[in-house]
Amino acid sequence: MNPAKTLIASLIILSSLTLWGCSREQATTEQVPFVMVAQPTTSFTEQKSYAGEVKARQQTDLAFRVSGQVMQRFVDVGDQVRVGQVLAKLDVKDAQLQLNASRAQLESAQSAAKVAEQELTRFKQLLPMNAVSRSQYDAINNQYQAALASLKQAQSNYEVSQNQTRYNQLVADKSGVITTRNIEVGQVVAAGQAAYQLAIAGEREVVIGVPEQAINDLRIGQEAWVTLWSKPQDKFASYVREISPAADQSRTFSVKVALKTQSQDIQLGQSARVFFSSLQHNILSVPLSSVSANEQQAFVWVVHPDSRVHKLPVTLGAYGRDSVPVLSGLKPEDYVVVGGVHLLHEQQKIRPIDRENRAVAVSTAQKPTGEKS
Repeated sequence: MNPAKTLIASLIILSSLTLWGCSREQATTEQVPFVMVAQPTTSFTEQKSYAGEVKARQQTDLAFRVSGQVMQRFVDVGDQVRVGQVLAKLDVKDAQLQLNASRAQLESAQSAAKVAEQELTRFKQLLPMNAVSRSQYDAINNQYQAALASLKQAQSNYEVSQNQTRYNQLVADKSGVITTRNIEVGQVVAAGQAAYQLAIAGEREVVIGVPEQAINDLRIGQEAWVTLWSKPQDKFASYVREISPAADQSRTFSVKVALKTQSQDIQLGQSARVFFSSLQHNILSVPLSSVSANEQQAFVWVVHPDSRVHKLPVTLGAYGRDSVPVLSGLKPEDYVVVGGVHLLHEQQKIRPIDRENRAVAVSTAQKPTGEKS
């Protein structure tokens, strides 16, 4: 073979081997991924939320003070009413007849009292002349006193009948909005039977149901914040105003959460959610993104001093909005992978970085969690 050709072939083979080696080294380097890590925080903000409904702080049932048949109703659910507005009327025929009878009795009693007074006056004039006996005078005086008593009774009955006639109109005693209607035209209602429910204009609050295992975590005056389902981006500062001392039929306790500031955007009946937050110290917590599970066993990836990851089983508490408390299995000095945990495998070498993409040097003095001495 020509020496020149042999030399050229040797140079080509050598160059290929050199390039292959460089490519292999570069590929090996590229296989070590950059992974974000962080140490667990030593506090945990526990957040709980409950669904509720916006209601008026003050609500009252409106009812007729007398029984009767409903002849007219002038408002319905959702209508705004003002003080003194007539809401409904009953049939006044029977009440009018009773009023007429009471008026007649009153006029009769007035006449009887007038006659008794005149008779007493004559006997007073005859008594000094001994034209009548003392016993006769006392009898006439007693008749006069009885006539006055009958007159007072008739006057009271007449006033009661007048009131009964006026009570056939149901009048709003507060301004607000009608939230419930329980009557129909033609219906016969009893005295005191609720005809309407009125939400009094003014403050609004959210009523929630809290299960019995969580009711002891709440207290009067506790801070909270409210969001509306229609506007979840808006938050309204609020506080616990009232906690029911007994559970209802659903085995939950009614809790009323008052809004600190009123807004026109908050309407009666809207769906809302109430959030409570509490900061717990001396509890390790990690981001939700750092937790994975295998066969119902939760674990996190911790980084060894040699920059290799190790799967560490942990015991978790109640999940929060962005993080979860770690009850056991983790130490404060451990570095935990906080993203891409599903792409890692045991003893994989990584390049740990923090949230600002700065390299993290895991201390060689750190003893890997879960390993024996």
